[in-house]
Amino acid sequence: MSWSRRTRHIAIAGMLVAATAVIGGCSFSPVYSGALAGQTNLNLAYAKPTSRLEQIIYQDLALRLGRSAAETAPLVTVSAAASGGSLGFLTATANPSKPNRVTVTATATIAVRDGTKAEPLVLTRRATAEYTTNSQVLADTSAGIEASERAAKAAAESLRLAILAALSGG
Repeated sequence: MSWSRRTRHIAIAGMLVAATAVIGGCSFSPVYSGALAGQTNLNLAYAKPTSRLEQIIYQDLALRLGRSAAETAPLVTVSAAASGGSLGFLTATANPSKPNRVTVTATATIAVRDGTKAEPLVLTRRATAEYTTNSQVLADTSAGIEASERAAKAAAESLRLAILAALSGG
């Protein structure tokens, strides 16, 4: 009886050690880092931003894809525009708050500067963010700006994934 209990404990301990070894051998490589993010062909040069939304997108792309000062590094030029509107169909008459939505359209143009006559790569992505206004000018303005910035960050993430797919041969 004691022998079978001891055998059972040894078997359970052995399975736990084996499971730990198998799980320890697994590795995950998310798109946010790893081999794709470290490739030299993703070291890009960036144009100067002309608006706050473009600045947000440039900063996100440079942080995640890398930045290069080389004269031959591909040049990324981003244009971003925000448009918004009220979602009046969602409001109730007794509610003074009005739901709104802002859409940021971001276009990234990647021009090769290594002397070849390659066509520039043009990628466009859109992202939306919702916010609520309540007839208080400062609060409404702040909510609109914050929503625009959230949409710009989402558009930058989408552009980053599209650039990774395009430049990694995917």
